Amino acid sequence: MTNLLTMRLLAVGQRSETVRRANLSAIVRELHDRGPLSRSELVTRTGLTRSAIRGLIGELVAAGLVAEERSLSSGTPGRPSPVVRLASTNAVVLALEISVDSLAAAVVGLGGDVLDLVRVDRPRSHLSLERTVQDLLDVLERLAPPWREDDRLIGIGVGVAGIVRRSDGFVALAPNLGWRDVALGRQLGEALRLNVPIAIANEADLGALAEHRRGAAVGSDNVLYVAAEVGIGGGLIVDGRPLTGAAGYGGELGHLPVNRDGLACGCGAIGCWETEAGEAALLRRAGHPTDGGRAELDAVLREAASGAPQAVRAVLETGRWLGYGLAGLVNVLNPGLIVLGGLFGRIHPFVAEVLAEELEARALPASRDLVRIVPATLGSDAPLIGASELAFEPLLADPAGWLRRPTSQPQRASA
Repeated sequence: MTNLLTMRLLAVGQRSETVRRANLSAIVRELHDRGPLSRSELVTRTGLTRSAIRGLIGELVAAGLVAEERSLSSGTPGRPSPVVRLASTNAVVLALEISVDSLAAAVVGLGGDVLDLVRVDRPRSHLSLERTVQDLLDVLERLAPPWREDDRLIGIGVGVAGIVRRSDGFVALAPNLGWRDVALGRQLGEALRLNVPIAIANEADLGALAEHRRGAAVGSDNVLYVAAEVGIGGGLIVDGRPLTGAAGYGGELGHLPVNRDGLACGCGAIGCWETEAGEAALLRRAGHPTDGGRAELDAVLREAASGAPQAVRAVLETGRWLGYGLAGLVNVLNPGLIVLGGLFGRIHPFVAEVLAEELEARALPASRDLVRIVPATLGSDAPLIGASELAFEPLLADPAGWLRRPTSQPQRASA
């Protein structure tokens, strides 16, 4: 009987701890996603009682994850509810991005505050993994020093232009980087020598995550993000959660076959979508060198804006191929919102009508009538911001794991 009673008490304790952890997570996520909120607003958004909010906020304040301050009186009777804000510099992550023509690193504080960011252009050549990791270390040296403080750094997020196995950061294929079967996660961990978790994902998946949390897709739960730089990548949000496939390999939209008589793609196939709608296709149609990079692309867009006939035709034809692929994706995925990033976001003003025509001609009416297409709002930094969100996820999912970390003690407003 005593053993049975003990087991029941243990079960009750475990359930209580599970509930506490979930409630802490709900509070920290709200503050991370929405910014400072009053206790009253947290009660409304989380469904927790005022006394529960007060106790949990007290734990988070003691751990240095949040601070409270008195709010200004609104003129209504009663004492104003204290405002709760995240102590963004007490928990920071490193965000890294490996693109075809640039490397970037940022220090991001809890709540999404970008504390420092460095981006360095590099030649579009197939550089080895070892050289790329060394170049990343050089970029990190240019960041402000707080990221080195072990009691504040909680994780590292990395976006890479390739097909990534999320469990260990193994890059199966990155054709535009010239990589195949490279252990990016292992080599980066050995080079950084930091005792924090490293999470690595495809850069388009991270762009989708960033736009969903902080950009054009805030408030939308079924989102398709499609971006073009050198290649085409995509990310999908379903019911508010990223959909990445069994191993993280999902979203390789650029390698959808669209033209059986098309050009050879860097992945080894023929007629992939990025050979018709990608950067090189646009430059080729406009009569510019296909390896000219951003400078040539900027020139084409300037020519199109000035009405130069060949540039206008090139942009519209690229837009038609973009619409062709999007129509098929609308039929299969039924997104409520399509966010266009990178090159596609830039050409959107020129091709909005063409996209509408292609969807009208090719997409199923029931799905087509529900979808909106908008340009991304976070620009070229979307994958980097998404990498920071990936690195914060363990803390957001279970803040209780960080409550015993030694930090400075922010002042707490009276209840």
